[in-house]
Amino acid sequence: MSNRQTITIKATVNAPVEKVWRSWNEPEHIKKWNSASEDWHTTASENDLKAGGRFRSRMEAKDGSFGFDFSGTYDEVKLHETITYTLDDDRKVSIIFMSKDKQTEITVAFEAEETNPIKMQEEGWQAILNNFKKYTEETAL
Repeated sequence: MSNRQTITIKATVNAPVEKVWRSWNEPEHIKKWNSASEDWHTTASENDLKAGGRFRSRMEAKDGSFGFDFSGTYDEVKLHETITYTLDDDRKVSIIFMSKDKQTEITVAFEAEETNPIKMQEEGWQAILNNFKKYTEETAL
C-alpha cells in the first residue's frame, strides 16, 4: 500500500463462506446489493475473477443525475480466502473472507481517495458492505 490513508471496515455475515463468495463475486448478485443507499443502484457488472482479470460495476443515482464506473484489476485471488485489487485510480483494496462455522467475517481495507472526507468514504463503503450482508443472508443462492 502507498502513503494514502487506509480505511478498514468489517461485517460478519450469517452464511457459509461458499455462499458469501458467490454473492460477492457473481455479477447477477453484485447488481442487487452494490449500493450505499436506496437512491443508488448498480446497473451493470462484469467480473473476471482471477489475477490480472478486470472488474467493473456501473453505479448510478436512480434519478439519473450522476453515475460512475467502479473498476480495476485483480492482483491476487485465493478462493474463499482473499481478493486484492488495484482500482483504476491506482488505489489498493484488500478483502479477507474468514470462515467461522456457518458465518463469514469480511474485512475490507482500502486506500482512501483525496476528494471526499475519510469519514464519508468509510460510511459509504460500510453501507455497501451492510447491504451485502443483508442481501446475502436473505437470499437463497
